[in-house]
Amino acid sequence: MSDAPTTVPCDGCGEPTTDALARTVRLSVDRANIDTQRLCPDCFADWIQRYQDRLGSGPDESDGSSEIIVD
Repeated sequence: MSDAPTTVPCDGCGEPTTDALARTVRLSVDRANIDTQRLCPDCFADWIQRYQDRLGSGPDESDGSSEIIVD
């Protein structure tokens, strides 16, 4: 048995990413899975920035009504 970390390509850039560094982003609507992406740290940071740019520029969201859930 090997203790080597498992690597899987990032869905964003295609670079191999170890399980420990990868993040999975799931988009669900009414509990139905619409999209799932496995992203390396750089692509995940880009995804978060795009999300904030497109959806986070509305009224003050300090009441907790908007959430980003990442595995």
